[in-house]
Amino acid sequence: MNQLDTSLPKQTNHKKTVWLVISFIVIATAGLLYVKWWPYYNKSILAANTHSIGASILGDGTNQSPLWHQALDYALAYFNSVWKAAILGILLGSLLQVLLPTGWLLKVLGKTSFGSTAIAGLAAVPGMMCSCCAAPIAVGLRKKNVSVGAALAFWIGNPMINPATLIFMTFVLSWKFTVIRLVFGLILTFGVSYLANRFVKDVQPIDIDQMIPEEEEKGSFLTRWLKSMGMMVLYIVPAYVLSVLLLGAGRVWLFPQLSEAQTNSILAILIFAIAGMLFVIPTAAEIPIVQTFMSLGIIGGGPAAALLVTLPAISLPSLIMVAKSFPKKVLLFVITSVIILGMISGLVGTFIL
Repeated sequence: MNQLDTSLPKQTNHKKTVWLVISFIVIATAGLLYVKWWPYYNKSILAANTHSIGASILGDGTNQSPLWHQALDYALAYFNSVWKAAILGILLGSLLQVLLPTGWLLKVLGKTSFGSTAIAGLAAVPGMMCSCCAAPIAVGLRKKNVSVGAALAFWIGNPMINPATLIFMTFVLSWKFTVIRLVFGLILTFGVSYLANRFVKDVQPIDIDQMIPEEEEKGSFLTRWLKSMGMMVLYIVPAYVLSVLLLGAGRVWLFPQLSEAQTNSILAILIFAIAGMLFVIPTAAEIPIVQTFMSLGIIGGGPAAALLVTLPAISLPSLIMVAKSFPKKVLLFVITSVIILGMISGLVGTFIL
């Protein structure tokens, strides 16, 4: 009888965990279907038929209006493109904190092994979010004590191994661009993220089996969720908006006009690798940016390949969003890795594009 009494709470907790996980997956699926999957299906048809997915969000470089006007124009264009995904990211990041059981998450993503990193990276594939929209979910994962490697793999994997972007890229640019992006995207998502675990000091292994069953926080689910979402919005949104405005004003210097002799030089690759790492764009916007820059002769194949890696991977706004969730050494390692891999990608692009 005692054994039966002991097993009942475990069975109840297991069923509860299953239903909570299923509920989160259903919400995420519905949101992604509306915000990402259906629009991208239509955009893939457009890319196949026209070899374009729209104009570059950076324009053609001829804008001579005042800096404040350029900043506002870019911010409006950017947020008009990402606001639905940004809301979904905050929604999922907050729901993750109050809906998914910590014990279950730690079993799947709590280890510093390559396995946890790989699972998180694969889970990022259907997300298809830009680095800023995926950032709130990465913050939510870290609040649940998910390993650094797993949280990074999810954050970086969303933009870097986005299957829709790879399809668009093949139709609009060429399969060579797609191969470069995929190879370096996989290195960043799985390799750099896994290695980042080594920059976290005093990581104690978690014995999941010995964990005390977590107690529910006080208050109703709605109260806890609104509190979680409110804190996330309060911390993320102001810095997000201000940094986008700042980058919108500074794009003239970040993407300078180079002489014909410099458009495919190592210096150009370095400049555009750093600029791409800092700048913020919506999902897949790197494709029309590269297409426009190359058609105008602003850059050659080398800087173009560098931008394909560094533009989507991370950005100043997304780094600000996750700054409190990762150790500084980890973020410095990620920034350095993105720039170096962007430059290597650029060198590869110089020879094959």
